[in-house]
Amino acid sequence: MFERILIVCVGNICRSPTAEYLLRQRLGDSHASGVSSAGLSAMTGYPLDATALQVLREHDVDGGQHRARQLNTALLRQSSLILAMEKSHVAEIGRMAPEASGKVFMLSRWDGGSDVPDPYRQERAAFEHVFALIDKGVSSWLRYL
Repeated sequence: MFERILIVCVGNICRSPTAEYLLRQRLGDSHASGVSSAGLSAMTGYPLDATALQVLREHDVDGGQHRARQLNTALLRQSSLILAMEKSHVAEIGRMAPEASGKVFMLSRWDGGSDVPDPYRQERAAFEHVFALIDKGVSSWLRYL
């Protein structure tokens, strides 16, 4: 069992918090506190993007409490599993904390390992598409958590 799961994207206002709150919901109360997210270039203190929040809520997930935070080496070291949205994120995390590289994986690892694109500042359809990819990625990880 992974005690601390960290999900990473760039700004920590669209993809990683969507995955964080969706995974929390799927894991239930007993493990939800061990799931968090952060951004490589976080919009620190910002809430979830309005469209991402709306799409989450339409799937009965509330991310209204989210505030973006910056990824740092301490977060990487204390996490037991780190899930990234893009291959470039995995590489950047490896540069930040080489000792963490063995616990960094793509969210889509079990579905081909493709990047989850960033929907920021795009139309709602992009957010819906990204939600579907994140939902699939989260679901694929559940059997291993």
